[in-house]
Amino acid sequence: MLKQRVITAVVLLALLLPALFAVSPWPFMVLTVVLIAAGAWEWGRLNDVGSLRSWLGALWCALACILAQQVGWVRDTPPVLWLLAGAMWVLLGAWMIQRGVSGWALWPRTLRWMTGLLLLALAWLALAQALQKGVNFLLSVLVLVWAADVFAYFFGRSFGGRFFSIKLAPSISPGKSWEGVLGGMVGVFLVAFAWVAFDQNRASDIPSFFTLIMEKGWWVTVPALLFMSAMSVVGDLVESLVKRSAGMKDSSGLLPGHGGVLDRVDALLPTLPLAMMLVVWI
Repeated sequence: MLKQRVITAVVLLALLLPALFAVSPWPFMVLTVVLIAAGAWEWGRLNDVGSLRSWLGALWCALACILAQQVGWVRDTPPVLWLLAGAMWVLLGAWMIQRGVSGWALWPRTLRWMTGLLLLALAWLALAQALQKGVNFLLSVLVLVWAADVFAYFFGRSFGGRFFSIKLAPSISPGKSWEGVLGGMVGVFLVAFAWVAFDQNRASDIPSFFTLIMEKGWWVTVPALLFMSAMSVVGDLVESLVKRSAGMKDSSGLLPGHGGVLDRVDALLPTLPLAMMLVVWI
């Protein structure tokens, strides 16, 4: 399993990193459209819409991304779209986590499927627009999510259950603890301070997400980083909930050793559009 994970990670990095730093944004955008389409196919399987509709969902998601680029939304997305994406994630995430695994099955299957496809397309649009702002900006959002995940894992392993007697969401993801969530938030703040210091030292013309937020003062910075950290956890919990509802351990086996695409990007799905929402509206 470890060997598979390492090989898969190396292959993905070998594809994505050169595309990310290429002079043209097209290689990265094409690769990410393929990944999002794969995630859409997995989403259809998780919601048991059948093989044909799973493939049609992947095609629809890819075409939606291409159409968004053609109409110029990658360069200039209507700000109201980010408010819509943010409201959907906050309200839907809160509802799903509160209702639990059994509540998800109460939704009509087609509505569940189409909602997921829309959120996947919005996540790709946010990713593409973040790249338009610059690699430094995009990487800062990605690293925010990875820092929250890594610090949560180690804090959860080291301190889980020591300070809080109840788990975060035992019926959805029994391994997650409040200690892990708080540790993830600590990690995000540490990364934010380090990234802003790095930006200042090299006088970057392309500000990071952290720099743009901190320019607005502490009264914006602290709530924004806490919010982003919390929503990365929500993305993880939402995908875990859907998998439990479907009776599946992984979203697919597309990435040997890692599960599926959704298993790797679940925390990014809400945080990418929410990062754009915060930057555009704040």
